[in-house]
Amino acid sequence: MNKRIAVFITHDFEDTEYHQPVEAFRAASHSVRNIEKTAGNIVYSKQRKSAVSIDFGIDEITVQDFDALMIPGGNSPYHLKQDTRFIDYLRNFANAQKPIFLCCYSPHLLIDAQIAIGRRLTSIEAMIQELKDAGAVIFDREVVNDNNLYISSRSTQELPVFIDECLNVLRA
Repeated sequence: MNKRIAVFITHDFEDTEYHQPVEAFRAASHSVRNIEKTAGNIVYSKQRKSAVSIDFGIDEITVQDFDALMIPGGNSPYHLKQDTRFIDYLRNFANAQKPIFLCCYSPHLLIDAQIAIGRRLTSIEAMIQELKDAGAVIFDREVVNDNNLYISSRSTQELPVFIDECLNVLRA
């Protein structure tokens, strides 16, 4: 069954953490929509190697519109967490028990949404103490799957394993 995946993204996203999963999701016939502040915006990767067009503004979507949510890393999560609309949507999405795919710095948003408590996660070294302080249970693994709800990866080097795990969750 084809799933609808929202991607929270804004300027300074990590190229590979966006493009590789999105290409894999689309190749598996899933629908991917990019979400930022305003539909029609163009956002650029931190390396300025790519640009992404925004499909919907955060105010145009509901939790019911999507089956999964992906948040690529880079500096994009830091920018997004400054806007409470993204934090509120993420909290509501988590409460709806839908899968959230996280890579690198994207757990920043979980901390601000106060939904990291008790979650089993992995992340880059720079985020580990913040996540522990927020109540997360941290594992030093390529990918951690917390009950098919939170799929997290440490870095771009582990993207193939991360993508495979995300695709397995989408098939469930």
